[in-house]
Amino acid sequence: MLTVREIKEEDIPYICEYWMGATSEHLLGMGADPAKIPSREVFQNMLENQLKTPYPKKQGYCIIWELDGQAVGHCNTNKIIFGQEAYMHLHLWNSPHRRKGMGEQLVRKSLFYFFKNLEIKVLYCEPYALNPAPNKTLKKVGFKFVKEYLTIPGSLNFEQIVSRWEMPLEKFNLIQ
Repeated sequence: MLTVREIKEEDIPYICEYWMGATSEHLLGMGADPAKIPSREVFQNMLENQLKTPYPKKQGYCIIWELDGQAVGHCNTNKIIFGQEAYMHLHLWNSPHRRKGMGEQLVRKSLFYFFKNLEIKVLYCEPYALNPAPNKTLKKVGFKFVKEYLTIPGSLNFEQIVSRWEMPLEKFNLIQ
């Protein structure tokens, strides 16, 4: 059974371990630069601060993905402009859970939290164009492909081609 929920303090070590334990190959495959991954302490502090910050002031917001009551990944947003927009990221923590078709259901369940709690009008996702899994998932969920372009999408990334996908509030209301 797949469920989603907001992050809790006890989830922080799992997210830190996901990033600290990731192989260079996995990081590069999702468009992250291994040299830009901050320390465990930095990640932990950032997530702890996220938990304490009210929705209108959040810079990041994280949803935990569960399979049969066990955390298996997370979906987070950053670049949040409360009441307007946010950018979503998808992470299944362990390879045995990837490529099983869970992503579509987990993303669908996560959308409610982002639209409701951040009061956004549009949700974007810009995965690495050469990473097929998130691009396929977003299409299945009903995100609209906008364009591909060259950028450094975030503080953990190298310059890359990303695929911009968007989900406006109106579309979210139709698919929920």
